Amino acid sequence: MTKLSPPTVELLTRDALFSSLDDDGMERLLAGSYEVEVPRGTILRRRGEKCPAVYVVIRGRIKLSLETHTGEEKVIGLLGPRARFGDALTYSGEPSLGTIEALIDSMVAAIPRDTLLHEIDTNPRFARYVIEYLSRRVYQRTRDIESYTLRTGTERLIDYLLSEEPEQVINGARHVIFSERKGIIASRLNLTQEHFSRILRDLAERKLIQVDGAHVVIPNVERLHAVRG
Repeated sequence: MTKLSPPTVELLTRDALFSSLDDDGMERLLAGSYEVEVPRGTILRRRGEKCPAVYVVIRGRIKLSLETHTGEEKVIGLLGPRARFGDALTYSGEPSLGTIEALIDSMVAAIPRDTLLHEIDTNPRFARYVIEYLSRRVYQRTRDIESYTLRTGTERLIDYLLSEEPEQVINGARHVIFSERKGIIASRLNLTQEHFSRILRDLAERKLIQVDGAHVVIPNVERLHAVRG
């Protein structure tokens, strides 16, 4: 736990939510916040624990997951730099329903609950932004449910591939690198690992993608998008 570094301060001041604060509010928020190094495999929160702060990923990769009654893991979120987590738990004070874990060596900025609630109490504009942000999160969760229940596994995997930031684009072909193990990505898409692998093979046989381990090449984005429908 350390004071905020200049790059972290810059990231927070450019955050869509926190940038709604005036200069005094931003100064209070930065003064009350701190950085936390999170080595790979570290559990930030377990089921049943309360969340004392909103976190912003500075670097690394954070996994949000639930555990089934049989002990299997269901990944519900994979977060990279600039992503926030813990908002709903921090504002509501409710205990966590899942686990928050660092997939690789990471660092997060923590904005304590008391600091945030003070700004909500004193800054109506910031309070409105918080409401809008949480509303968008609810909307996105509803979209996720729609995807799991109404879209095929192939459509979900294509959506994932098209949403990933390519490592490079060569002659129009997008080169995507899976940033997590395929089993984790499959869980996030509500697929078994076997089903995930079958879809990859099918898309490769149809020459819509090329797969080499964690490296996926999309030769023609329009063709792949057309298959999704």
